[in-house]
Amino acid sequence: MKWNDHSKFEDKHSFLSPSKHTWLRYDVDTLKTRYFNEQAKQRGTELHEFAATAIRLRQRLPKQPKTLNMYVNDAIGYCMDPEVLLFYSPNCFGHADCISFRKNFLRIHDLKTGENPASMDQLMIYEALFCLEYKIKPTSLDGSELRIYQNNQVIYHNPEPSDILDICEKIIQFDTELCKIQLEEG
Repeated sequence: MKWNDHSKFEDKHSFLSPSKHTWLRYDVDTLKTRYFNEQAKQRGTELHEFAATAIRLRQRLPKQPKTLNMYVNDAIGYCMDPEVLLFYSPNCFGHADCISFRKNFLRIHDLKTGENPASMDQLMIYEALFCLEYKIKPTSLDGSELRIYQNNQVIYHNPEPSDILDICEKIIQFDTELCKIQLEEG
């Protein structure tokens, strides 16, 4: 059998993919909802890529109270680095949208393009990962500011060092447990 050439679709998945077969039970309204959610997710990915490029190039956007503009301009103003991988172990790591550490002050900003209310927990985990990776005690910081940019607003949070320390301890504990499980699986 000579198979048809579909090389341009290698490493891609269709919307109605056999491996995501739950669509068999959708009605048309569910199909449309899922499709628009996937489109919004893709747009969010592209906006993150655009923002990271603008920040790296130090290209400010028009000064307007729009989520993306405020996020990019603030990151440039604070001399932040975009898309920084914070790593504790293969079991626990993540990319901070934007981060800076200057004069013993940690700043982490996150761009949210979806409608659902965001949680500061994600940014607090980034702060804990930063402290673990760079061996900095949360109590020794001169402070930190976490920001979420969403729906043309900025949400600010200055976490208590004890809260970050608790997250650090949980990361260490859970990573240790996962390592034991992985070792037993061989």
